[in-house]
Amino acid sequence: MNMLLQQQKLAAGCKQRSVAQPSRGCVAAHTGLRSGRVASRQRSVTTAVMTPPAKSESSSPVYTTMSLDGQNLKTAKPRLVVLGSGWGAMSFLKALPTSISSTYELIVVSPRNYFLYTPLLPAVATGTMEERSIVEPVRNFIVGKGEFYEALCKDIDPVAKELVCCFPEDAGLDSACFKMSYDVLVMAMSYDVLVMAVGSVNNTFGIKGVDQYCFYFKSIEDANRLRSRVSECFERAALPATPEEERKKLLTFVVVGGGPTGVEVAAELYDMIEEDLSKLYPNLVKDVSIQVVELMDHVLSTYDRAISLYTAEQFKRAGIKLVLNSRVASVEDGVVRVVNKANESVDIKFGACVWATGIAMNPLVRQLQEKLPGQSHFRSVLTDDCMRVKGSDGSIWALGDAATIDQPKALDYAEQLFEQADTNRDGRLSLEELRVLLNTASKEFSHLEEHARFLDSQTGVKRFGGLVAKSLSPADAAAAAASNSSQPFAVLLDGNTEISKEQFKDILGKVDKGLRALPATAQVANQQGKYLAAVFAGNRVTGAPELDAALADKIKPFRYFHKGSAAYVGSDKAVFDLPKFGPLTGTGAGFVWKSYETMSQFSFRNQCLVAADWLRTKIFGRDISRV
Repeated sequence: MNMLLQQQKLAAGCKQRSVAQPSRGCVAAHTGLRSGRVASRQRSVTTAVMTPPAKSESSSPVYTTMSLDGQNLKTAKPRLVVLGSGWGAMSFLKALPTSISSTYELIVVSPRNYFLYTPLLPAVATGTMEERSIVEPVRNFIVGKGEFYEALCKDIDPVAKELVCCFPEDAGLDSACFKMSYDVLVMAMSYDVLVMAVGSVNNTFGIKGVDQYCFYFKSIEDANRLRSRVSECFERAALPATPEEERKKLLTFVVVGGGPTGVEVAAELYDMIEEDLSKLYPNLVKDVSIQVVELMDHVLSTYDRAISLYTAEQFKRAGIKLVLNSRVASVEDGVVRVVNKANESVDIKFGACVWATGIAMNPLVRQLQEKLPGQSHFRSVLTDDCMRVKGSDGSIWALGDAATIDQPKALDYAEQLFEQADTNRDGRLSLEELRVLLNTASKEFSHLEEHARFLDSQTGVKRFGGLVAKSLSPADAAAAAASNSSQPFAVLLDGNTEISKEQFKDILGKVDKGLRALPATAQVANQQGKYLAAVFAGNRVTGAPELDAALADKIKPFRYFHKGSAAYVGSDKAVFDLPKFGPLTGTGAGFVWKSYETMSQFSFRNQCLVAADWLRTKIFGRDISRV
């Protein structure tokens, strides 16, 4: 049995931190940990780790730690611990100046020692891009700034300000655990990190068989598995003894989810089959089928309606089948059962099924929620406008998919908002009045901004101040309203141009029900990372309320600037949904998309690698070897 070494006491001159109620502002918004907490503690990291003892001895792991004695924690450099190596974390680390080491003791903890550029993951799954071209070593970004530990954070103690971290079990070596204290903790965990580190955080909605028979699409491993599976399906289908029915099943590829990820996976699969596999397997192409299952009545539902229609037309020409207004009821070995709005079910046999429908809460986030007051969000920890976690006394900050800014409910102010918008006092709101209201109110209720853009794009209310005809025909509008009755603006899709006060309240209620201040995208995490880097570089954040109270007036709230959305739709074509300018589609957009994704790499090295991969694929094609 491993021996547990006793932690040494702090030197007698080490002062305790008192816990005071913060005064005001972003850095003083939320408290809630026990008021009598003694914040003075040992700075500890592990020098040796011990594996969990046998069941007959104890069920708890044993840790060996050392302490840094005699430090006055009010004058020593605050220890800044960053969890994760996804978009939020790496944007944060990259934006920090090298001189940050003089202000903080920076430590990065992540079970993955690299950053993954997720927008090009579908290209990796089909051999268009090589995996090494879109990954960046974490250590490249912290040279001269701090230390990196490849470990999975399994528990956070917000009272003792202590973490329990373990070497990743999937790394092929024995698990090794250690404890580490922190002054300030930044939770920058994106879904990419969580999938590799904590396990599946894909949202299966409790559907039977998804875990066993579907391919998730969040990590390099997921992309490689899909790439290998496609090769296996074609080689198996090419055997002379393979029956026709079995061949068609093997060559059917189902993508569940019509968002950007699902659309791009389908598009890349089409390119791979059309440009390369059709030459290598000329007798099999006729049996290939790519199908996209989407709950809504159109794919890319958060984009401009014109983009959704363009994508649908592009997929139709490519032979990609859209199974719309349908949900997955269950998944079995090689069969996915799909149910449409009329409650009619159909079984789709497949060779590979990709699950690209969304994300669920990280177990670590759930554990933290249970230890902090005021945490009730279904997927993320709640933060204030400056990304500080509610109830943490300013010692925990969060960004990316792990966080959502706590917002006041717009429905609570429905009466005032309606009166403000009803300028002609007729007791009803026109589309123009509603649009102006949403854009104005989004300054106070930021989650309304996304819905303001959605209303503009779906109904074509105004662009550049000029009236634009509705993009929905009466038939399309009626169908959309019938299939999207749970959507906030369903009442406007059946031809209505005015809404009553009750309808307005219903809209706000539906908007608040899905309340998330910002979408869970790389663009949001990237901006939040740069914002927090400026906050920590420009201020000395200690994690102690009585010391950080003076920062309340210095730190400005985070403001997200939406630069637009993009997606690749196959055949060198792409779509852009740009604010104010509207949709951009076609081959020109495809060139812009490739250029943007190339230049957005975090290093010049990867920019060169990505550009070389585009060129290599065009000249030599894709490598379909199953290795």
